Amino acid sequence: MKIESVVVIGSGTMGRGIAQVAAASGLNTHLYDAATHQLSGALEQIDRDLQRLVAKEKLKSDAAAAARGRLQKAESLDRLPWGQIQLVIEAIFEDFNAKKTLYGQIDPRLSAGAILASNTSSISITQLAATTQRADRFIGMHFFNPVPVMGLVEIIRGLNTSDETCRAIEALAKQMNKSPLLVNDMPGFVSNRVLMPLINEAAFCVMEHVADAATIDQVMQLGCAHTMGPLSTADLIGLDVCVHIMEVLQRELGDPKFRPCPLLRTLVHAGRLGRKSGRGFFEYPAKK
Repeated sequence: MKIESVVVIGSGTMGRGIAQVAAASGLNTHLYDAATHQLSGALEQIDRDLQRLVAKEKLKSDAAAAARGRLQKAESLDRLPWGQIQLVIEAIFEDFNAKKTLYGQIDPRLSAGAILASNTSSISITQLAATTQRADRFIGMHFFNPVPVMGLVEIIRGLNTSDETCRAIEALAKQMNKSPLLVNDMPGFVSNRVLMPLINEAAFCVMEHVADAATIDQVMQLGCAHTMGPLSTADLIGLDVCVHIMEVLQRELGDPKFRPCPLLRTLVHAGRLGRKSGRGFFEYPAKK
């Protein structure tokens, strides 16, 4: 099965990045968000990102124009050409019930052979698939932020995901110039199962005055060859997201080693969520 037409649901940072990469790779791409007022802003940001790539000579101007021409916004589910859609990539916020409600709206509209993929970073693919009528055609596609830059896509196979679905999504990821790595459906998959405890322990080091945040990041960069320190990474991801994923790991695996650091919770309660709020472990002055 060769996928040529895709719908990305969710126009936040991840959704618009996925839509940009999909359109740039030759796919007819529709971007939908229930918050319709966000769609225009998302497309404007994609335009800026494409032009930035052109200015850096990483993308030719005609290729950027072609990508933008393949990308359309959809302000209503009813306006999407469901008969032509072969793949839906869901990239809304990390809430099981919200995803379940969304799937109930789109699953009946999809053709029998269409695939439904979730960009979830922590929720069980098997559990999400069970809320649909296409568990064999349900799969995880976990992209990484920023999507146009990061090369990895974790492909998560649920209990009932078919071999054909896995092959189709692996081929699509390669078409999108990504490196797909297939993992099984366990809490946190591989990336967050390893990364989040590292971030959590770095937060404990700050809380226990082992060193300040900048020093901890420098130790990991200079001593462990990390491109970005764990606390800067946490700010990029969002401290609220980090806490949520740690809670999922603790609940699903039942191991107290995954309990979120109290300092992380305190920063979230204070509204210090990282880059998106302007301050987390570090400060991020507003761009002029």
